[in-house]
Amino acid sequence: MLYIGAIGNRVLLRPNQVTRMTNEQASKTDDASRTAWAAASLGKTGDIPGRWYAVDTREPIRDETLREGLVRIGAATVMPGLATTSSAPRYSLTESFAALFAPNLAEESLAQAIVTWQKQNLSPSALARVRLAGIGAAANKSGIIVQFPDGEARRLAHGPSSTIVKAVLESFCIRFLENPGVIFLSESGNKVVQRDEELARAIGLRIPADQYLPDILLVDLAPQKPLLVFVEVVASDGPVNAHRKGAFLRITRSAGFADENVAFVTAYQDRGRPAFRKTVGELAWNTFAWFASEPEHIIVLREGAADSSARLSTLL
Repeated sequence: MLYIGAIGNRVLLRPNQVTRMTNEQASKTDDASRTAWAAASLGKTGDIPGRWYAVDTREPIRDETLREGLVRIGAATVMPGLATTSSAPRYSLTESFAALFAPNLAEESLAQAIVTWQKQNLSPSALARVRLAGIGAAANKSGIIVQFPDGEARRLAHGPSSTIVKAVLESFCIRFLENPGVIFLSESGNKVVQRDEELARAIGLRIPADQYLPDILLVDLAPQKPLLVFVEVVASDGPVNAHRKGAFLRITRSAGFADENVAFVTAYQDRGRPAFRKTVGELAWNTFAWFASEPEHIIVLREGAADSSARLSTLL
């Protein structure tokens, strides 16, 4: 869009033009070359050596990057009045977003301009995504500091899973549990970060050392009968599927916990990320899905009644 001058509807972009760009063309930055390519790329077909994207990536560029991405957050606009079936160009950057790429913006002035644009254009959930990305970007090789519900702080290894773990302990626990505690926490590679045997014994739970355990095992001590919460953190794979749920229930049942005193949560960074789209079909019934970018919301996968008596009105 910047290359062809698709800003403020002065010039418009068609998604397949993106697939036709090459490094060789991008190196030609004079106005005449850019204007000529903007026109030629609309009709260019056949083999294009060194093209940035394959031909069949036009749809995800149109749907995910433009419609559901840049347009939704106010970074790009769509020319009104065009039929949905029209092949005419229709996308351009907004003036305010394109201004962030001005060469005279740098360091502090650029950072301030970005923050101002975010505040003016992004929704609360989008701002949450920005904060999450900031946590990951700020974490250096020494890792991410995580605050436990009891006030204790621990350092986790840098990585996307640790960012989600931080959100679970610092946000999910506060919003959805009344008196939370952490019984067990592990990192990738089964490195145990927290294992509170004393708390487990206090509620009558025996944690077998030789059995598969979740990424996080929480407890809400507020109910008369404590609520155990098994949490699987999914940065790429590994949700609470039927197999995992069954394995966790065997642990709790052997310890004398009734099924109604056990909950299962799959925690993701964002429902727009590939990790959720990839694993949503595996999620077990009677479990929850929670997203760090939208911490006040939760998805309930309710298992239907055997007698088909459930009605939508009873779920509202």
